[in-house]
Amino acid sequence: MTINNRYIIVNNLTTISNAVAALRNQQVIAYPTEAVFGLGCDPMNEKAVRRLLAIKQRPIEKGLILIAANLMQLDAYVDLSKLTAQQIDNINQTWPGPTTWVMPAKAQVPKWLTGQFDSIAVRVSAHPTVQQLCLAFGGPITSTSANLTGLAPCVTAGEVTQQLGPLLGAIIDEAVGVLAQPTSIIDAVTGQIYR
Repeated sequence: MTINNRYIIVNNLTTISNAVAALRNQQVIAYPTEAVFGLGCDPMNEKAVRRLLAIKQRPIEKGLILIAANLMQLDAYVDLSKLTAQQIDNINQTWPGPTTWVMPAKAQVPKWLTGQFDSIAVRVSAHPTVQQLCLAFGGPITSTSANLTGLAPCVTAGEVTQQLGPLLGAIIDEAVGVLAQPTSIIDAVTGQIYR
């Protein structure tokens, strides 16, 4: 593990606790996902989410994706009662995996996550680092590509360090998955493919 200024490069999964500590300390972290590095924070901490949005220069109205280790971790966020059995089956056939589903959000989900929508984008990832991270944190984290506006998403910890290092609480130095493109995003209700 290397400590440089305000961020930590976590170079193996046994030190994932450092990334979890950063999450619990209202920090934004970078971690590998299926195709690119993602930026994550505690989704229920408004200060942390606003810090992430400021780093990304992302409008709050756009909403954020949550990434989780299993469907149970998303229970407080998605309203499965508004989906049919077939729609839930469609989701289950793709998880864990690289498909993000836009689902009806529960009424108590804060607007800093849903933005201008009454839905929320969520994914149960099969990436082993994401699985370990979300299990150790005890819930989902936000997931948006790790890059400054106008630059390509980072695919290595070195690229993250170069673009964003001083702004982050931790960088997990593990490999991204094998996808060549970002994960797909599908509306669970309408079936519309957004990406």
